[in-house]
Amino acid sequence: MSAVGGTLGPASAGASNDAVDLLLKSRGYNGLYSQIELSFSAADLRDRDVLSKSDPMLVVYTKARDGAVVEVCRTEVVLNSLNPAWITKYTITYQFEIVQTFLFQVFDVDTQFHNVDVKILKLDEQQFLGEATCILSEIVTKSNRSLTLDLVHREEFIPSTHPQYRGKLTVHAEECINSKTTTEMTLRCSDLEYKDLFSRNDPFLVISKLVESGAPIPVCKTEVLKNEVKPIWKPVFLNIQQVGSKDSPLLIECFNFNTNGKHDLIGKVQKSLADLEKLHSSEQGEHMFLPTAIGHNYQSKVLKSQLFVDNFSESIQYTFLDYLAGGFELNFMVAIDYTASNGNPRLPDSLHYLDPSGRPNAYQRAILEVGEVLQFYDTDKRFPGWGFGARPIDGPVSHCFNLNGSSNYCEVEGIQGIMTAYTSALHNVSLAGPTLFGPVISNAALIAGQSLASRAQKYFVLLIITDGVVTDLQETKDALVKASDLPLSILIVGVGGADFKEMEILDADKGERLESSTGRVASRDIVQFVPLKDLHGGEVSVIQELLAELPTQFLTYMRTREIRPST
Repeated sequence: MSAVGGTLGPASAGASNDAVDLLLKSRGYNGLYSQIELSFSAADLRDRDVLSKSDPMLVVYTKARDGAVVEVCRTEVVLNSLNPAWITKYTITYQFEIVQTFLFQVFDVDTQFHNVDVKILKLDEQQFLGEATCILSEIVTKSNRSLTLDLVHREEFIPSTHPQYRGKLTVHAEECINSKTTTEMTLRCSDLEYKDLFSRNDPFLVISKLVESGAPIPVCKTEVLKNEVKPIWKPVFLNIQQVGSKDSPLLIECFNFNTNGKHDLIGKVQKSLADLEKLHSSEQGEHMFLPTAIGHNYQSKVLKSQLFVDNFSESIQYTFLDYLAGGFELNFMVAIDYTASNGNPRLPDSLHYLDPSGRPNAYQRAILEVGEVLQFYDTDKRFPGWGFGARPIDGPVSHCFNLNGSSNYCEVEGIQGIMTAYTSALHNVSLAGPTLFGPVISNAALIAGQSLASRAQKYFVLLIITDGVVTDLQETKDALVKASDLPLSILIVGVGGADFKEMEILDADKGERLESSTGRVASRDIVQFVPLKDLHGGEVSVIQELLAELPTQFLTYMRTREIRPST
C-alpha cells in the first residue's frame, strides 16, 4: 500500500489544559489531563472503484453536547486498499470530567484528486463509504485501548431502522509518554517574614507555569503549614507535561494563608525544573523576591527568605489511564435528599417538581451530568441508589432507603434506571427530615470495604445531592474519616438557595483535613462539594468542577497504598 496527500506529523487538538488552583480561583478546577494519540485502521471497506480497490481517507470530527460537529483531522489517502492502516495520528487532550464524542467518516477519494492536499478536498466530491461514532472514554477503558466500530451509512439516507454494514473501523489510543514523567520535590523555606501581627505565618506554596503572555497559570500547591517560619512541606509531584518541559520557567510563590481567601504574598522565586534540580545538587538556597512599588514602577526587592530543594527525583508514574487499561473500574452510587425542605413535589416551586415539559429539575440534572461521565467506567452499569430524609409508606423516617423500593437490594440498571427510581420514590415516600449524611456514607463505605476485602479492582464514587445543610455534621465527619482509608470518593451537590458554607468544611480543598470525634485525621481528601447554583454565567460547568478532582483522588489512594495496575 502507498499513501498520498498526507503528513506524518500528528494533528493537534490544541494546547493542553492546566489545573487551576482552587484556593486562588473560586471557579477553577483541578483536572486530570493526558495527551492521547489516536491511530486508525479499517477492515472490509466497500469497494467503490471499478478497475481497482477504494482509495480511503478518514475524517475525524468532535461532537459537542448540543450536537455541533467540528472537523479536527484528515488522514492521508491510502491507495487501492479495503483494509487501510492510516499513518496520520490525531492527538487530543483527554479530560476525565467531560464526555468527549467523536464522529468518524470514511471517504473514497477519486483518482483525479490524488495530487491535491487532503486539507482542501471537497468531501461532497468524494464517495462516502461509512461512518461511526464513539466516546473517548470507551476507548481508554479497553484493556488494549483499542475499540472496533461498525461503519454504517448516514442514517438520513437509510429509510430502514437497520443501518447498512459498511466494514469496520478500529481506533487505538496511546498515552503520550510525557504524561507519565513526574518530578517529586521536597521544598522548604527559611527566614520567612512575618505577615500576621499576633501569630506566626501559615505558609503554603503555589507553583505556576508562565505562558507567553507572562501570566502565571497555577499547576500545583502545597498544604498549609500552621505557625511556621521554617516550613518543610510534604513532597509535591509535578507532571512534566503540565509545565511544558524541564526548561520551562516556573513561578514559585509563598503565601500566608488567610481564611477569607485573601492570602498574603510573602515572596516568590522564578526557576525552571532544571534550575531546581541544580539547587538540590548544590544544596544552596535561592533568595526570594517581592515586587515593591517605587513611584509608578515596581522593582523586585530581594528578601532574606530563601527557598531550598531538599529532594528532587524523576520517575515514570502509573497514570489514571494505566489503571483503567489494567482493569480498574469506577463504580457509581447515588444518594438523594427527600427532606421536606425541598418543598411539595406537586408544586412548581419545589426542587423535586417534575416539569411536564420534560425539563429536568436540579436533582435530575445532577444525576444525568455526573452519570453520563461515570457510566463508561463501570462495566455492568448497575448502580446502587438510596434516598434519605423521608418516610416510606407505613414506616418511620429513614435516612437510607433503597430508591428502587426493594428491601433486599439497592441497585438499578443504568442511568435511566436511577432516573426512574428517583421519580418513583417521589410518589411512594413522604418528605420529612432531618438531613443526615452519616447512614448513606456508611452504606457506601460498607460496599467499598467489602470490595477491598475481595481484592476487586474497583473504586467507588458516591454522589450525594442535597438541598440543605447537614445536621449530623460530627457523625458525617466521623464517617468520612473512616471512609478515607477505602477506595471511595464522595461528590456532594448542593441544590436550591440554602447557605452551604458549613458544607465546605467537608471539602478539604478549602482548609484543613477532617478530624473525627476521637481526634483521628482523615488519611486523604475524599470529598468534593459544589453548589449547583454557582453555575449561572460560568463558562466551566459546575459538574465538571465536581468531577475534575476524581482522578487525583483515585491516584492518591492507589499510590499511597502502592497498588499497581495489572499489565
